[in-house]
Amino acid sequence: MVSTVRPMMPEDVAASCRILNDIIEAGGTTAHEIPFSEALFRESFLTGVDLVCCHVAFDAGREIAGFQWLGISEDLPPDCADIATFARQDRAIRGVGRALFAETARVALNLGFAEINATIRADNVSGLAYYAKMGFLDHSVSHSRPLKDGTPVDRISKRFILNRQ
Repeated sequence: MVSTVRPMMPEDVAASCRILNDIIEAGGTTAHEIPFSEALFRESFLTGVDLVCCHVAFDAGREIAGFQWLGISEDLPPDCADIATFARQDRAIRGVGRALFAETARVALNLGFAEINATIRADNVSGLAYYAKMGFLDHSVSHSRPLKDGTPVDRISKRFILNRQ
């Protein structure tokens, strides 16, 4: 069970970096293929110039269960932010992604964004299912993007339209 979601802080970097590196090591579910040092993780997810927000979710034992980053991209319209979600693989808990997305969407809407974009590897079945469950709709496909080893994998972009009512 998720007990708390809050903005990522410097003290969350080590545990969050381990979560991401475990996912990278397992392979098949993230476009990231090279593990992050804590310094690179901090720059990419906590202090980067493209950062809109990054939230962490805690389990009942106050351990980080996952994190979600939202940022801007020159490849997207100015009112559309990019999202990435990472959940702990060992001792996974239900509801992490849903809890994180509720807070991320709230922040994005308050900052004036109209849409959120998620780009997922076509072979990441769980990632595609997660974003579909959150209400993201297919937007476009980038075909045959090579992995580090040269294997071509499509990237599917899905969009979530933020409700401005």
